Amino acid sequence: MKKIDAPPQRLLSRRAIVQSLPSLGLLGLAPGAWAQGAYPNRPLRVIVPQPPGGGFDFVARALADRLGKLMGQSVVVENKPGSGTLVGTDAAAKAAPDGYTLLMGSVSNIALNMGLYDKLPYDSLRDFEPVGLAVSYSYTLMARKDLPFNSLKEVVAYAKANPGKLTYASAGNGSGQHVLAAALWHLAGVNVVHVPYRGAQAAYQDLLGGRVDVFFDLSSTARAQVDGGTVKTLAVSGAERNAMHPTVPTINESGVAQLDLESWFGYFVPSKTPADVQERLRSELARVIAQPDLQETFRKAGGKPLSLNAADTKALVKRDVERWTKLVRDIGIKAE
Repeated sequence: MKKIDAPPQRLLSRRAIVQSLPSLGLLGLAPGAWAQGAYPNRPLRVIVPQPPGGGFDFVARALADRLGKLMGQSVVVENKPGSGTLVGTDAAAKAAPDGYTLLMGSVSNIALNMGLYDKLPYDSLRDFEPVGLAVSYSYTLMARKDLPFNSLKEVVAYAKANPGKLTYASAGNGSGQHVLAAALWHLAGVNVVHVPYRGAQAAYQDLLGGRVDVFFDLSSTARAQVDGGTVKTLAVSGAERNAMHPTVPTINESGVAQLDLESWFGYFVPSKTPADVQERLRSELARVIAQPDLQETFRKAGGKPLSLNAADTKALVKRDVERWTKLVRDIGIKAE
């Protein structure tokens, strides 16, 4: 009996495969998506460059829980402190730009660090793209209760007549409290002595004990002392008055200097993250930020919810990076 050979197998050319994709509904997928599936197909992580419990951590977790529900994947917060905010921020800058690693960014690690360090391992404008800013906090300038001055203008007048006689606390060299106060005294043309502490708690102890004269802290954490009447309030650092302390003037209103600073918080990604992934993250994060319950959470904590489009967000970050880099370098402030 004559053997019948099986028909030879035909190998499809690459062109034939591509031509067949429209009928399979796959032509619109990027090559990586054929193997990996649609973004996101695994958990995301947010690097927080400070320990748990602070402002970075609070905002990061408030956003992560809600963002995960919209993205259909969990968003895990990873605290990565060290060298102030350098270790975590640098780790995020060097992470794979695939949309699975985000950074909790603020004025301190994105803007102030650019001026505080001569050899910063990352460049905020080159290495990161903002996804969205959710909230901002002003600072409140407080004085010890028995300081015989009731306004920032009076403090500056005394400091001009008595250089080096007044002191100001901070949570450490290069901290937001330090940079803001140093900028204020520099612009006002006065000499007030810096007393750095290891954290805000120690600074509060000496402020309340009358061993240091004035202290800038985030308005949200200063609120307990202000409401308790244990300190005098002299000014707030925002461009507008703080809703928690509506009778306290801004620095600009005091007339001693033109200066404003609000510490904003939001998510950033490595700059080479694909544009379509960035847009997905921006869209979903904008939905999160707009949620009324989240905005109320921020307000109760003393914050000002933000609602900025992508262009305005990028412009605000660029403005603050450039402005504070120059000012910090002009003053000569250095981190520890």
